[in-house]
Amino acid sequence: MKIKKIKIIGAILIIGLMLFFGITKISNASEDNVLRGYIQTVPENFYGSWRVKAIRIETDSTETFKEKTVDLWNISLVNNVIKLCNPFSGAEAEISINKATENSVEFIKTGKYNNKNLTDKVNIVIDKDTFEGIDVLRLDTVSDVDGSIIKTVTAKYELKGDRLSGQSVK
Repeated sequence: MKIKKIKIIGAILIIGLMLFFGITKISNASEDNVLRGYIQTVPENFYGSWRVKAIRIETDSTETFKEKTVDLWNISLVNNVIKLCNPFSGAEAEISINKATENSVEFIKTGKYNNKNLTDKVNIVIDKDTFEGIDVLRLDTVSDVDGSIIKTVTAKYELKGDRLSGQSVK
């Protein structure tokens, strides 16, 4: 299997917000939210369109995080930037790869939603046309007065993905 070397630029909010709200539209991250990455190997089979089922396995806020979700992830490489989008909703985000091997990918992304900061840590293991993994979400409510964190809620989801196509589709 051929593994590509790429330069990653990341920032984001998509996966967590899709899991968090089951949403259909998210605003784009501003340039201030972009995390700078480094050269990292990413398995070629990471790219493509995936149907992703998420089941909440633990949380400290059942009213905030849904128990189950199903989403579409279209993961593509465009100009040395890995993008994850939902072609039905138009939601799109850049992801920053933290660690990758021949069959696994770990990425961390951050983003803003209203006065809240969302951090996702996603770790998946890919086996041909499926993947399994974990998504750990942390949602920090930020004070409008001084910018301090006034509340934090977390959730952990088990992820299962099924490939819909081998390359990104729009």
